[in-house]
Amino acid sequence: MTVVLETGAQAAVVTLPGDDATQVDVIARRLCRSADKVDGHEWVDAARRQWHELPAALRAPLGEFRRDSGTSGVLLVRGLPVDAAALPDTPAGADSVQREASVSAAVLTMIACGLGDPAAFRPEKTGALVQDVVPIPGMEDFQGNAGSVLLTFHTENAFHPHRPDYVMLLCLRADHDNVAGLRTAGIRAALPLLSERAQEVLRSAEFRTEPPPSFGGADGGDTEPRPILTGAPEDPDLRIDFAATKPLTPRASEAMAELQDAFEKTSLSTVLTPGDLAIVDNRITTHGRSAFTPRYDGRDRWLQRTFVLNDLRRSRGLRAQDGYVLD
Repeated sequence: MTVVLETGAQAAVVTLPGDDATQVDVIARRLCRSADKVDGHEWVDAARRQWHELPAALRAPLGEFRRDSGTSGVLLVRGLPVDAAALPDTPAGADSVQREASVSAAVLTMIACGLGDPAAFRPEKTGALVQDVVPIPGMEDFQGNAGSVLLTFHTENAFHPHRPDYVMLLCLRADHDNVAGLRTAGIRAALPLLSERAQEVLRSAEFRTEPPPSFGGADGGDTEPRPILTGAPEDPDLRIDFAATKPLTPRASEAMAELQDAFEKTSLSTVLTPGDLAIVDNRITTHGRSAFTPRYDGRDRWLQRTFVLNDLRRSRGLRAQDGYVLD
Protein backbone atom coordinates (compact mmCIF):
# COMPACT_ATOMS: atom_id res chain seq x y z
CA MET A 1 0.00 0.00 0.00
CA THR A 2 1.28 3.43 -0.93
CA VAL A 3 0.52 6.42 1.26
CA VAL A 4 1.35 9.80 -0.29
CA LEU A 5 1.33 12.74 2.07
CA GLU A 6 0.59 15.92 0.14
CA THR A 7 0.56 18.11 3.27
CA GLY A 8 -0.76 17.66 6.79
CA ALA A 9 -0.80 14.70 9.12
CA GLN A 10 0.05 11.14 8.19
CA ALA A 11 -2.71 8.55 8.54
CA ALA A 12 -2.26 5.94 11.24
CA VAL A 13 -1.18 2.56 9.83
CA VAL A 14 -1.48 -0.87 11.47
CA THR A 15 0.17 -3.87 9.80
CA LEU A 16 -0.95 -7.26 11.08
CA PRO A 17 1.82 -9.81 11.63
CA GLY A 18 1.42 -13.01 9.66
CA ASP A 19 0.28 -15.11 12.62
CA ASP A 20 -2.37 -12.57 13.55
CA ALA A 21 -3.59 -12.34 9.95
CA THR A 22 -3.94 -16.13 9.93
CA GLN A 23 -5.92 -15.97 13.17
CA VAL A 24 -8.29 -13.39 11.66
CA ASP A 25 -8.78 -15.64 8.63
CA VAL A 26 -9.63 -18.63 10.83
CA ILE A 27 -12.15 -16.60 12.85
CA ALA A 28 -13.71 -15.09 9.69
CA ARG A 29 -14.25 -18.55 8.23
CA ARG A 30 -15.79 -19.69 11.51
CA LEU A 31 -18.26 -16.83 11.26
CA CYS A 32 -19.11 -17.84 7.69
CA ARG A 33 -19.96 -21.34 8.89
CA SER A 34 -22.15 -20.08 11.72
CA ALA A 35 -24.39 -17.87 9.56
CA ASP A 36 -24.46 -18.08 5.77
CA LYS A 37 -26.44 -14.89 5.03
CA VAL A 38 -25.07 -11.39 5.61
CA ASP A 39 -27.44 -8.62 6.88
CA GLY A 40 -29.60 -10.39 9.47
CA HIS A 41 -29.48 -10.36 13.25
CA GLU A 42 -27.95 -13.85 13.32
CA TRP A 43 -24.96 -12.75 11.22
CA VAL A 44 -24.32 -9.57 13.18
CA ASP A 45 -24.79 -11.27 16.56
CA ALA A 46 -22.27 -13.94 15.58
CA ALA A 47 -19.86 -11.28 14.28
CA ARG A 48 -20.08 -9.43 17.58
CA ARG A 49 -19.17 -12.59 19.49
CA GLN A 50 -16.27 -13.35 17.14
CA TRP A 51 -14.93 -9.79 17.43
CA HIS A 52 -13.80 -10.56 20.96
CA GLU A 53 -11.74 -13.48 19.63
CA LEU A 54 -9.72 -11.35 17.21
CA PRO A 55 -6.04 -10.70 18.07
CA ALA A 56 -5.16 -7.80 20.34
CA ALA A 57 -2.91 -6.43 17.59
CA LEU A 58 -6.12 -5.56 15.74
CA ARG A 59 -8.53 -4.79 18.57
CA ALA A 60 -6.27 -2.44 20.52
CA PRO A 61 -5.56 0.14 17.77
CA LEU A 62 -9.21 0.08 16.72
CA GLY A 63 -10.19 0.92 20.29
CA GLU A 64 -7.72 3.80 20.33
CA PHE A 65 -8.99 5.07 16.98
CA ARG A 66 -12.58 4.95 18.23
CA ARG A 67 -11.62 7.19 21.14
CA ASP A 68 -9.49 9.61 19.09
CA SER A 69 -9.08 9.29 15.33
CA GLY A 70 -6.14 11.71 15.22
CA THR A 71 -5.43 14.64 12.95
CA SER A 72 -6.08 12.73 9.73
CA GLY A 73 -9.21 10.89 10.89
CA VAL A 74 -8.03 7.83 8.96
CA LEU A 75 -6.79 4.41 10.09
CA LEU A 76 -5.23 2.02 7.57
CA VAL A 77 -5.14 -1.66 8.52
CA ARG A 78 -2.90 -3.80 6.33
CA GLY A 79 -2.66 -7.55 5.89
CA LEU A 80 -6.29 -8.54 6.44
CA PRO A 81 -7.54 -11.75 4.80
CA VAL A 82 -9.89 -11.38 1.83
CA ASP A 83 -9.65 -14.90 0.32
CA ALA A 84 -8.17 -13.41 -2.86
CA ALA A 85 -7.59 -16.79 -4.53
CA ALA A 86 -11.33 -17.56 -4.43
CA LEU A 87 -12.58 -14.18 -5.65
CA PRO A 88 -14.91 -14.27 -8.68
CA ASP A 89 -14.80 -11.63 -11.39
CA THR A 90 -15.28 -8.06 -10.23
CA PRO A 91 -19.05 -7.38 -10.24
CA ALA A 92 -20.38 -5.13 -12.99
CA GLY A 93 -23.82 -4.22 -11.64
CA ALA A 94 -24.64 -0.84 -10.10
CA ASP A 95 -26.49 -2.43 -7.17
CA SER A 96 -23.94 -5.15 -6.50
CA VAL A 97 -23.73 -6.16 -2.83
CA GLN A 98 -22.43 -9.05 -0.71
CA ARG A 99 -25.40 -11.06 0.57
CA GLU A 100 -23.65 -14.41 0.96
CA ALA A 101 -21.19 -15.11 3.75
CA SER A 102 -17.58 -14.48 2.71
CA VAL A 103 -14.25 -13.88 4.42
CA SER A 104 -14.25 -10.20 3.44
CA ALA A 105 -17.83 -9.67 4.65
CA ALA A 106 -16.95 -11.38 7.92
CA VAL A 107 -13.89 -9.16 8.43
CA LEU A 108 -15.90 -5.99 7.76
CA THR A 109 -18.78 -6.96 10.02
CA MET A 110 -16.58 -8.02 12.93
CA ILE A 111 -14.61 -4.79 12.81
CA ALA A 112 -17.84 -2.79 12.49
CA CYS A 113 -19.02 -4.45 15.71
CA GLY A 114 -15.78 -3.40 17.38
CA LEU A 115 -16.29 0.23 16.38
CA GLY A 116 -20.03 0.36 17.03
CA ASP A 117 -22.77 -1.26 14.94
CA PRO A 118 -22.93 -1.92 11.19
CA ALA A 119 -25.66 0.06 9.44
CA ALA A 120 -27.03 0.72 5.96
CA PHE A 121 -29.62 2.90 4.24
CA ARG A 122 -32.41 1.15 2.33
CA PRO A 123 -32.48 3.60 -0.63
CA GLU A 124 -28.78 2.94 -1.26
CA LYS A 125 -27.63 -0.47 -2.50
CA THR A 126 -30.94 -1.98 -1.24
CA GLY A 127 -29.79 -1.58 2.36
CA ALA A 128 -27.04 -4.21 2.26
CA LEU A 129 -24.56 -4.10 5.14
CA VAL A 130 -21.65 -5.03 2.84
CA GLN A 131 -21.66 -3.18 -0.46
CA ASP A 132 -19.48 -3.53 -3.55
CA VAL A 133 -17.66 -0.42 -4.75
CA VAL A 134 -16.83 -1.14 -8.39
CA PRO A 135 -16.72 0.75 -11.70
CA ILE A 136 -19.85 0.28 -13.83
CA PRO A 137 -19.86 0.44 -17.65
CA GLY A 138 -21.57 3.60 -18.85
CA MET A 139 -21.33 5.31 -15.44
CA GLU A 140 -17.76 6.59 -15.70
CA ASP A 141 -18.79 10.22 -14.95
CA PHE A 142 -21.03 9.28 -12.02
CA GLN A 143 -20.29 11.16 -8.79
CA GLY A 144 -20.58 8.09 -6.61
CA ASN A 145 -19.16 4.65 -5.97
CA ALA A 146 -19.99 3.40 -9.50
CA GLY A 147 -17.91 6.03 -11.32
CA SER A 148 -14.26 6.19 -12.30
CA VAL A 149 -13.69 9.94 -12.79
CA LEU A 150 -12.37 12.08 -9.94
CA LEU A 151 -14.76 11.65 -7.01
CA THR A 152 -15.00 14.90 -5.05
CA PHE A 153 -14.48 15.14 -1.31
CA HIS A 154 -17.54 14.34 0.78
CA THR A 155 -18.63 13.13 4.17
CA GLU A 156 -20.75 10.05 3.56
CA ASN A 157 -24.49 10.79 3.32
CA ALA A 158 -23.92 14.35 4.53
CA PHE A 159 -27.59 15.16 3.98
CA HIS A 160 -28.82 12.54 6.45
CA PRO A 161 -29.49 13.22 10.17
CA HIS A 162 -28.01 9.78 10.98
CA ARG A 163 -25.05 9.73 8.64
CA PRO A 164 -22.37 7.10 9.41
CA ASP A 165 -19.79 7.74 12.09
CA TYR A 166 -17.26 5.61 10.20
CA VAL A 167 -16.90 4.48 6.60
CA MET A 168 -14.90 1.28 6.09
CA LEU A 169 -13.41 0.40 2.70
CA LEU A 170 -11.76 -2.99 2.28
CA CYS A 171 -9.76 -3.63 -0.88
CA LEU A 172 -10.32 -6.98 -2.57
CA ARG A 173 -8.71 -6.07 -5.89
CA ALA A 174 -6.71 -3.00 -6.97
CA ASP A 175 -7.16 -1.21 -10.29
CA HIS A 176 -4.95 -2.41 -13.15
CA ASP A 177 -2.66 0.61 -13.13
CA ASN A 178 -2.50 1.13 -9.35
CA VAL A 179 -3.50 4.77 -9.68
CA ALA A 180 -6.94 4.84 -8.03
CA GLY A 181 -6.12 6.65 -4.82
CA LEU A 182 -8.49 6.91 -1.89
CA ARG A 183 -8.28 10.64 -1.15
CA THR A 184 -9.04 11.94 2.32
CA ALA A 185 -9.06 15.39 3.87
CA GLY A 186 -10.08 16.27 7.41
CA ILE A 187 -11.13 19.38 9.23
CA ARG A 188 -8.53 18.92 11.97
CA ALA A 189 -5.68 19.47 9.51
CA ALA A 190 -7.55 22.08 7.43
CA LEU A 191 -8.90 24.26 10.25
CA PRO A 192 -5.66 26.22 10.87
CA LEU A 193 -5.66 27.27 7.21
CA LEU A 194 -9.16 28.78 7.34
CA SER A 195 -9.68 32.47 8.03
CA GLU A 196 -11.78 33.47 11.04
CA ARG A 197 -14.42 34.83 8.66
CA ALA A 198 -14.61 31.55 6.77
CA GLN A 199 -14.94 29.58 10.01
CA GLU A 200 -17.74 31.89 11.15
CA VAL A 201 -19.65 31.47 7.89
CA LEU A 202 -19.15 27.71 7.80
CA ARG A 203 -20.86 27.61 11.21
CA SER A 204 -23.92 29.42 9.84
CA ALA A 205 -27.00 27.70 8.40
CA GLU A 206 -26.26 28.88 4.87
CA PHE A 207 -25.75 25.53 3.11
CA ARG A 208 -28.14 22.89 1.80
CA THR A 209 -27.06 19.32 1.04
CA GLU A 210 -29.16 17.07 -1.21
CA PRO A 211 -29.07 13.26 -1.24
CA PRO A 212 -26.26 11.87 -3.43
CA PRO A 213 -27.00 10.20 -6.80
CA SER A 214 -26.42 6.80 -5.20
CA PHE A 215 -29.72 7.28 -3.33
CA GLY A 216 -31.54 7.36 -6.66
CA GLY A 217 -33.29 10.64 -5.98
CA ALA A 218 -34.66 9.54 -2.60
CA ASP A 219 -35.54 12.46 -0.36
CA GLY A 220 -35.64 10.73 3.01
CA GLY A 221 -33.13 13.00 4.69
CA ASP A 222 -32.75 16.42 6.21
CA THR A 223 -32.28 19.00 3.44
CA GLU A 224 -32.98 22.10 5.52
CA PRO A 225 -30.23 24.76 5.46
CA ARG A 226 -27.49 23.67 7.85
CA PRO A 227 -23.97 24.72 8.83
CA ILE A 228 -20.97 22.78 7.58
CA LEU A 229 -19.12 23.01 10.89
CA THR A 230 -20.72 22.31 14.29
CA GLY A 231 -19.54 21.54 17.80
CA ALA A 232 -16.37 22.70 19.53
CA PRO A 233 -14.78 25.68 17.75
CA GLU A 234 -11.30 24.21 18.15
CA ASP A 235 -12.34 20.68 17.08
CA PRO A 236 -15.57 20.86 15.05
CA ASP A 237 -17.64 18.17 13.40
CA LEU A 238 -18.03 18.34 9.63
CA ARG A 239 -20.78 17.68 7.10
CA ILE A 240 -20.04 18.53 3.47
CA ASP A 241 -20.40 17.03 0.01
CA PHE A 242 -18.77 19.21 -2.61
CA ALA A 243 -20.95 17.62 -5.30
CA ALA A 244 -24.21 18.00 -3.37
CA THR A 245 -23.80 20.86 -0.87
CA LYS A 246 -24.98 24.21 -2.22
CA PRO A 247 -24.04 27.55 -0.68
CA LEU A 248 -27.10 29.78 -0.27
CA THR A 249 -25.33 33.16 -0.02
CA PRO A 250 -22.32 34.78 -1.71
CA ARG A 251 -20.31 34.67 1.50
CA ALA A 252 -21.19 30.99 1.92
CA SER A 253 -19.84 30.34 -1.57
CA GLU A 254 -16.57 32.08 -0.68
CA ALA A 255 -16.21 30.16 2.58
CA MET A 256 -16.91 26.84 0.88
CA ALA A 257 -14.27 27.59 -1.76
CA GLU A 258 -11.77 28.41 1.00
CA LEU A 259 -12.57 25.11 2.70
CA GLN A 260 -12.10 23.18 -0.53
CA ASP A 261 -8.71 24.83 -1.06
CA ALA A 262 -7.66 23.95 2.50
CA PHE A 263 -8.69 20.34 1.91
CA GLU A 264 -6.64 20.14 -1.26
CA LYS A 265 -3.61 21.46 0.59
CA THR A 266 -3.94 18.98 3.45
CA SER A 267 -5.22 15.90 1.62
CA LEU A 268 -3.85 12.36 1.69
CA SER A 269 -3.92 9.92 -1.22
CA THR A 270 -3.78 6.19 -0.56
CA VAL A 271 -3.62 3.46 -3.21
CA LEU A 272 -5.21 0.44 -1.54
CA THR A 273 -4.04 -3.08 -2.32
CA PRO A 274 -5.79 -6.38 -1.48
CA GLY A 275 -6.14 -6.84 2.27
CA ASP A 276 -5.96 -3.10 3.03
CA LEU A 277 -8.79 -1.62 5.07
CA ALA A 278 -9.27 2.15 5.27
CA ILE A 279 -11.43 3.38 8.14
CA VAL A 280 -12.52 7.01 7.76
CA ASP A 281 -13.92 8.98 10.69
CA ASN A 282 -16.92 10.42 8.85
CA ARG A 283 -17.55 13.02 11.56
CA ILE A 284 -14.39 14.97 10.82
CA THR A 285 -12.90 13.68 7.57
CA THR A 286 -14.05 13.66 3.95
CA HIS A 287 -13.08 11.10 1.35
CA GLY A 288 -13.05 10.82 -2.43
CA ARG A 289 -11.09 9.02 -5.13
CA SER A 290 -8.69 9.93 -7.91
CA ALA A 291 -9.61 9.02 -11.48
CA PHE A 292 -8.71 5.68 -13.02
CA THR A 293 -9.43 3.77 -16.23
CA PRO A 294 -11.45 0.56 -15.82
CA ARG A 295 -11.14 -2.21 -18.41
CA TYR A 296 -14.34 -4.14 -17.60
CA ASP A 297 -12.48 -7.42 -17.97
CA GLY A 298 -13.46 -8.97 -14.64
CA ARG A 299 -10.31 -7.75 -12.90
CA ASP A 300 -11.18 -4.13 -12.20
CA ARG A 301 -10.85 -2.40 -8.85
CA TRP A 302 -13.11 -3.92 -6.20
CA LEU A 303 -13.65 -2.53 -2.74
CA GLN A 304 -16.27 -3.56 -0.22
CA ARG A 305 -17.86 -0.94 2.02
CA THR A 306 -19.59 -1.02 5.40
CA PHE A 307 -20.94 1.88 7.45
CA VAL A 308 -20.77 2.09 11.24
CA LEU A 309 -22.94 3.97 13.74
CA ASN A 310 -21.59 4.58 17.23
CA ASP A 311 -25.04 5.02 18.77
CA LEU A 312 -27.54 2.82 16.95
CA ARG A 313 -30.31 3.79 19.36
CA ARG A 314 -30.54 7.33 17.96
CA SER A 315 -31.91 5.98 14.66
CA ARG A 316 -34.37 3.52 16.22
CA GLY A 317 -37.40 5.25 14.66
CA LEU A 318 -36.02 4.58 11.17
CA ARG A 319 -35.13 0.89 11.69
CA ALA A 320 -37.84 -1.75 11.43
CA GLN A 321 -37.71 -4.50 14.08
CA ASP A 322 -34.61 -2.89 15.57
CA GLY A 323 -32.59 -4.03 12.55
CA TYR A 324 -29.52 -2.46 11.02
CA VAL A 325 -31.11 -0.80 7.97
CA LEU A 326 -32.41 2.78 8.06
CA ASP A 327 -35.53 3.42 5.96
